[in-house]
Amino acid sequence: MRIGAIEAGGTKFVCGIGNEQGHMEEWCSFPTEHPETTLAKVSDYFRDKGVVTIGIGSFGPIDLKPDSPTYGYITTTPKSDWENCNVVGILKREFPVPFGWDTDVNAAALGEVTWGAAQGLDNCVYYTIGTGVGVGIIAGGKRIHGLLHPEGGHIRTRRHPQDHFAGLCKFHGDCLEGLAAGPAIEARWQTPGSELPTDHLAWEMESFYIAESITTSILLHSPQKIILGGGVMQQMHLFPMIRKQVVHNLHGYVNVPELLQHIDQYIVAPGLGQHAGLYGALALGIEALNQVKTDSSVSL
Repeated sequence: MRIGAIEAGGTKFVCGIGNEQGHMEEWCSFPTEHPETTLAKVSDYFRDKGVVTIGIGSFGPIDLKPDSPTYGYITTTPKSDWENCNVVGILKREFPVPFGWDTDVNAAALGEVTWGAAQGLDNCVYYTIGTGVGVGIIAGGKRIHGLLHPEGGHIRTRRHPQDHFAGLCKFHGDCLEGLAAGPAIEARWQTPGSELPTDHLAWEMESFYIAESITTSILLHSPQKIILGGGVMQQMHLFPMIRKQVVHNLHGYVNVPELLQHIDQYIVAPGLGQHAGLYGALALGIEALNQVKTDSSVSL
């Protein structure tokens, strides 16, 4: 059984073919351009693949309510070309198969729970910190949906005392994304983060902001694992700095061994590496197909 997977990112799209055991047979990637161009490339990739379902983890915000007239749309995204783009509808016209649909970070969290660093757990929080900042949440074994979906990258944060940067977020200025995403690092220091030395003040600020958000996530959601992915987190020296700051922030209030004795196993990199989102999309596709089978069985 061939299952299609799409990680629809703001910078690049990754398309792949896998199976229900979580084996990814092949994949390709290409830059995120205008929707018409990008989705045409997606269609070209899948056209001869014989997929029985497709899962999509997309940058957002997106509409997740099946009874909404804009279900399957990207909605108020900072990427203006993609505002109100009917991603699922456009692809479904070409591929009349079940579609799984969620945010890229919720998909990545699902991938990590299914096959990665949070395998076997019921609760985890997944951060992607790169071109933007996104937060995916699994609670009680389910992805969090409600009015919309988590948009933790746009929560306001306390300021580092030495930071006077205005912030880059088009909507909120100095939210977490506006202060800690890759473009914010480059704009603040006029140098890409990849070119800054490990002892630069940039990393103290970055670890401060990420730890502020993680502290909030721990107190609000009580996750069993925190997973940090995305391009910025390729700076591996950030992990010990973030862990130390989180312990400082909590000051012993959450008195559990995972935080006090084993935090290096609690705040971790993705077990699926840079492919967490793609594997999460694969899991969304499997879930969508299983739901159709269940609905068919009930109707009979």
